[in-house]
Amino acid sequence: MSNLIKTAEELLQERKVNLVIGYEKGSGSKTRPAFIRKAEDAGRLVYDSNQSQNLAVYLLRPEVMKAGKTAFVATIPALRSMLQLASECQIKDHELIAIHVTDNQEIIVFEDFKSIEIFLENADTGFRPDDQELLSRLKSMAVSERFNFWTAEFEKCIKCYACRAACPMCYCQRCTTECNQPQWIAPASHPLGVFEWHLMRAMHLAGRCINCGECATACPVEIPLNMLTYSLMESMEAEFGAKAGMKANTKYALSVYKPEDKESFIL
Repeated sequence: MSNLIKTAEELLQERKVNLVIGYEKGSGSKTRPAFIRKAEDAGRLVYDSNQSQNLAVYLLRPEVMKAGKTAFVATIPALRSMLQLASECQIKDHELIAIHVTDNQEIIVFEDFKSIEIFLENADTGFRPDDQELLSRLKSMAVSERFNFWTAEFEKCIKCYACRAACPMCYCQRCTTECNQPQWIAPASHPLGVFEWHLMRAMHLAGRCINCGECATACPVEIPLNMLTYSLMESMEAEFGAKAGMKANTKYALSVYKPEDKESFIL
């Protein structure tokens, strides 16, 4: 942790960045996002193996963009978020600095997309074992059984949109759910409105999900929402060879056409 504090102090002292986003002690044993603007405040930063919140969710917030050049503590999913945002023309090379803390507490500072791409080639970007186990179990179910599973899960949904707020890929200034002329998604948390919301969100993330699981973590009623996007992630990779967040210049698979694309999904 001392290496992280030192790195943040140096970046701020040398005026390489105006803001460092990291983690600080919250209530109880929890941590919360920290926004450090002065080198003397860098001592507030904490980090351990339990840090998982994807801080890339803040990168496109107006307050952060107004701050000027920013550095942020980036987990592997956050690094992938950076590259995916770049591929969607939301951030540019050299605009941000990513500070990655390795498992043995070493610090790697990434100042460009290419260095992140090289690092991710040998990084573990797969599913966590418990996520893979649940995903495999869901895929082994009959269609009717799987439908009943999600029906039961969605009955708990209160449509608080915490999943949307926590996702770094949900960055639209105005979401479809907030449009009422026409009303695309029913606002009420009744079965139809809930199904419409979660299916729409999952399809908007098809080929864009970077495997951080923040949607499920943020859900106050503990719906495993990441299973929807993870399943689509596997399908996109199998059908199109597309894996989000690995290259800064990759085209979104569902926005491009290639004559050699498979057509097995067309009924």
